[in-house]
Amino acid sequence: MNKLLYILAFFALIFSIISCSEELVDKVQTGTLKGVVIKKGTNQPLKNVKVHTTPSTETVFTKDDGSFIIENIPIGDYSVRAELMGYLTSFQGVSLKNNAQVVSVVFELSDDESLNSSPSVPILLSPVDNAVNQPLSVDLSWNATDADSLDILKYKLTVKNDFDSQVVEINDLTEKHYFLENLKFGVTYYWQVSVNDGVNPAVNSEVFRFKTNSVPNNRFHYVKKTNGNYYVVSSDEANTNFQFTPLSTNSWRPRLNQNAGLIAFLRTVGGNAHIFTAKPDGSQPFQVTAIPIAGFNNAEIDFSWSTNGKEFLYASFSKLYRINKDGSGLELLYSTPDGSFISECDWSYDGSKIALKTNDPNGYNVKIYVIDMMGNTVKTVLENVAGAAGGLNFSVDGNLLLYTHDISGHQEDNYRQLNTHIFIYNMLTDTHTDISAASDKPDGSNDLDPRFSPNNADVIFTNTSNDGISVKNILKIILQDNSRTTLFPDAEMPDWE
Repeated sequence: MNKLLYILAFFALIFSIISCSEELVDKVQTGTLKGVVIKKGTNQPLKNVKVHTTPSTETVFTKDDGSFIIENIPIGDYSVRAELMGYLTSFQGVSLKNNAQVVSVVFELSDDESLNSSPSVPILLSPVDNAVNQPLSVDLSWNATDADSLDILKYKLTVKNDFDSQVVEINDLTEKHYFLENLKFGVTYYWQVSVNDGVNPAVNSEVFRFKTNSVPNNRFHYVKKTNGNYYVVSSDEANTNFQFTPLSTNSWRPRLNQNAGLIAFLRTVGGNAHIFTAKPDGSQPFQVTAIPIAGFNNAEIDFSWSTNGKEFLYASFSKLYRINKDGSGLELLYSTPDGSFISECDWSYDGSKIALKTNDPNGYNVKIYVIDMMGNTVKTVLENVAGAAGGLNFSVDGNLLLYTHDISGHQEDNYRQLNTHIFIYNMLTDTHTDISAASDKPDGSNDLDPRFSPNNADVIFTNTSNDGISVKNILKIILQDNSRTTLFPDAEMPDWE
């Protein structure tokens, strides 16, 4: 009997041990929680984010890539918390149901806007408030700061003026300056900058003002070329200049008339060359002609103002027209008797004489002569010569006439000139003076497009290499001593009034 009791007790003990072992196994069943924490909206990984669970297990911090892992978590239901200074705390529920289960989560933390500081008020730096005599292109600059280093500041620039109702708004600037171009002369501009950090309301600067230069009384106008287009530049003798016509148009051959208070020039419209006028600041461009100015080579053709600034003379092939500056009163004044093209004309100051240069369709068989207002030939200056010629301009008294001639007599299809000189023809003595030779024109170069200075003491002109591709420069010859001086580099087709 006792033996039987011992046996039963032994089995009971073994059963008890087995039962306890099974309970212990059940208690140590665990899983793994892993995940990543990113910034909401940008998906930027966030490091050093504190991650812990409720019920409490282990507290960890995210790595540089925003990842974390908590291992050996007993199976069950948990609330997981992710928190980082400057961000709103985020919670997620997870459930570990099976041994060795792995659960992945992603936390997106939003900025805690209650902790984000507004940017500082922008400080306008340049131009200073109430600045005057500013150029037509101004670099506006300012400064602003933000205590929150992760914030990206964007600026809005607003510009108004006292000339018209135009408002310029430039948005989403990230630099602290903006180059404002194409301003008008003598206009007051008002500007303000606002800054936004993407979190707080925009912060506005003060309103500053500046005034541009008055319209300069520039007596020099010339032409430059960019991307195949000519554009006109207005300048003083110190080469303080501004762009008179836009780069988007092909404009050339400027002619100032002081009495009209306008600058005339040629511009391509629909493939044809027309006379335009504009105010000295380049504003209010007006197309004068309906019948285009035409003949041999647009770059070689020229026209002329009347001294009083009321009319123009211009040619279309073999016909010479007179037209009022407002486009009215078109009148056929003269036609060449042999049908040759009129490429250039100049009207004497007293309005009694017209100088003409005619040529064939290739620019050659040149004739330069002077007619009266009835079309009668008064003087023949140049004829029966080979080579290119042109550049007509009367002196103030009408007794002298400037012209050019390629004395090499060279002729070819591309109208290349090899040795073009400037001459002064005296209508009273029928004599020709070679001022290029007298002023020691460099060999291998051409003197082109001459114009008398307003007092007839100097001649302004273009000089360039005869290779046809080198840079062109504007020079003047002082007639008293035949000295040469460079006025404007990389420029051509000068006008001095």
